[in-house]
Amino acid sequence: MTRRIPRVYGRGMGGVVEYDERWAEWFEQIRAAIPPGLVVEHVGSTAVPGLVAKPIIDVDVVVQTKREVAPAIDALAIAGWRHRGNQGIDGREAFDALRGLPPHHLYLVVEGSLPHRDHVDLRNRLREHPIDAARYGELKLELAPLLDTDRDAYLEGKAALITELLAAARAHPQLANGQAAED
Repeated sequence: MTRRIPRVYGRGMGGVVEYDERWAEWFEQIRAAIPPGLVVEHVGSTAVPGLVAKPIIDVDVVVQTKREVAPAIDALAIAGWRHRGNQGIDGREAFDALRGLPPHHLYLVVEGSLPHRDHVDLRNRLREHPIDAARYGELKLELAPLLDTDRDAYLEGKAALITELLAAARAHPQLANGQAAED
């Protein structure tokens, strides 16, 4: 039986769609436009093979310290990104998508900050635990119609599961190579 995914375009390209292998290529196009010397990570649902997602690439530009935030904002501005502030999330600076690139959300975060850990821990949990990814995908499909009428309700509807998945990820920390961390 083929699953039919509703095409919900209430916010431009805001519908939830099946995984698209081009998303990795889209991320590479965005990465290539970011000034050299900045660390760039593909986060969000489009970074999880097989997971349904809104076709918008989430990108974290990661700096080592808070002192590096202002120079990184300047470098991104020179490259064409418009800084939008933290949009209510401390430790995360948001930028408008750069025209001419695939749809994306670009964020600047300090390595190890809560926003950075949230993005990376959730991505890694979903990549490493297919059952959790399937649960998350099903919830996103269930909530997708809200994107037409109430984006906040869509986000709130995902919050409890995201909190659960982050807690599970942090209860069993992994090293970068996927090995369990030693106690």
